[in-house]
Amino acid sequence: MTAPIIELAAAGKRFGAVTALQPLSFGIEQDNAPILAVAGESGSGKTTLASLLLGFMTPSEGEIRFRGENIAKLAGTKRRVFRREVQAVFQDPFATYNPFYRVDHALAEPLRLFGLVRSRHQAHEMMEAACERVGLHPQDTLGRFPHQLSGGQRQRLMVARALLLRPKLLIADEPVSMIDASLRAIVLGSLRTLNSDFGIPILYITHDLTTAYHVANAIIVLYRGTLVEAGDAEAVIQNPQHPYTRLLVDSIPSPDLDTPWGNGMPLADSIATSAPVSSAGCPFVARCPHAVPRCAEALPPLYAPNPRQAVRCILHESTPRFADSDLSNLLHLNAADTREIQP
Repeated sequence: MTAPIIELAAAGKRFGAVTALQPLSFGIEQDNAPILAVAGESGSGKTTLASLLLGFMTPSEGEIRFRGENIAKLAGTKRRVFRREVQAVFQDPFATYNPFYRVDHALAEPLRLFGLVRSRHQAHEMMEAACERVGLHPQDTLGRFPHQLSGGQRQRLMVARALLLRPKLLIADEPVSMIDASLRAIVLGSLRTLNSDFGIPILYITHDLTTAYHVANAIIVLYRGTLVEAGDAEAVIQNPQHPYTRLLVDSIPSPDLDTPWGNGMPLADSIATSAPVSSAGCPFVARCPHAVPRCAEALPPLYAPNPRQAVRCILHESTPRFADSDLSNLLHLNAADTREIQP
């Protein structure tokens, strides 16, 4: 196993008294090119995690390492290498473009800035090849303004842009949440192409466990900035061990019209519980039907109910403890273990 391309070393983020992300420690490896999903509802810390990994934010504690070096201390050539090798696809497929430029500009400019081409002709050839790689016809895409393309086309162009820079890691932050459901499978398929054909690891951030299940090898579930469950994507989604993960899974609409949505687990924060809310305890205590008073007293450690999952819940305290430092090994799963992407 090679050294991680990027690594969180007890990295967390606070905004004043608010903890946006509890300290996390894990690395994303290059060998086997895993796809790691980070899931949770709004406010769970997903985008904060992405911003830390991209160097847009500085952690309040711990550090983010790129190839073993703290990214906050990178400068000169090393900083340029980091900026080229760690690429992102963001949520809004329109806001990432300057409406005054044709879409070619979004592809050609980074090629020029990073010195990856010697001529406009070479740049155009590379841009055409990248478009074809993500299922776009260059003659119908290049030369147009952003508003002349659909959301799915604009998002696939961003995947093509990332491909042009030959990245070693792609961070996709809710890349399909703002496009039509009919186009999601196409965009996710483009991401899988980068992963399978070019061996690029992907950190896939989403609130949608359905797409996480179909695209990811492993998954991290966050709630209010705290990792509550992690492990093999199929194991976590098919057999969730934390009450919050179970709530997320139960909230997925059933395709069977005769089956009601969910399994009856309350969704509101007003669930009656004997445990008072405390910043020192489990963040899910106010919503958990299994909460007891000590849940509010201290944050539980991670437990290992089985070799494929880790869960932060006292319901599993009879199982072995799971060291946070072992997260990388748990999440580093075979990239061939992926499922068919459904629209």
